[in-house]
Amino acid sequence: MRDKVFQKEITKQFEFDKEVADVFDDMIDRSVPFYKENLNLSINIIKKFLKNKDKVLDLGSSTGTFLINLAKFNPTLKLTGIDNSSAMIEKATKKAKAFGVNIKFFEKDFLDFEFKKNKLIIANYTIQFIRPIKREKLISKIYNSLEKNGIFLMSEKLISENKKLNKILIDEYYEYKKEKGYSEYEIAKKREALENVLIPYTEIENREMLHNVGFKHIEMVFRWGNFATFIAFK
Repeated sequence: MRDKVFQKEITKQFEFDKEVADVFDDMIDRSVPFYKENLNLSINIIKKFLKNKDKVLDLGSSTGTFLINLAKFNPTLKLTGIDNSSAMIEKATKKAKAFGVNIKFFEKDFLDFEFKKNKLIIANYTIQFIRPIKREKLISKIYNSLEKNGIFLMSEKLISENKKLNKILIDEYYEYKKEKGYSEYEIAKKREALENVLIPYTEIENREMLHNVGFKHIEMVFRWGNFATFIAFK
């Protein structure tokens, strides 16, 4: 279904409700540059580190796309997705069933959810929605929940420390969205709805946060403008 959420007047902050869940796959494909290419790259990288029956946890699993693609690669993996949106969980469960893959989805707030030990934890464009005061505590929880030599894969929207560059990158991103069919009205309304909901860090702030909780090696494996994917090793 095509994303038309912001073609009308929005009277609330952005949330992952049923209206968003119904169009989420189209929204993220048109809103996140090279989303599919980055997803394939991430899976091609992490599958080299995973063994049969390894446990994988996806925080903010949305409609389950990442886990479904991972299950196609190795159906023996123990895959779990957590999302606090009931609409997203319902959508993900139906998609997984349609693809014939075994994934457990839970409607939970992962700030309160007790993690089991996992080889891989994923947070794709998720941490940016956590209030900064709680962010490093969650990253520490993720680190402590990983097995020895475990991996954390994190995709985030960034801001630049250089104000002029940051403005240029934002403008480039808006041009990208226009090319994907979004109107200036839709772009402006979504930005308004996300204000104070999505709070991005700089690249350095993300690296420091990961380093502070104990990750020994952090690498950026993808970047386009102000979007990036990091892989961190315990």
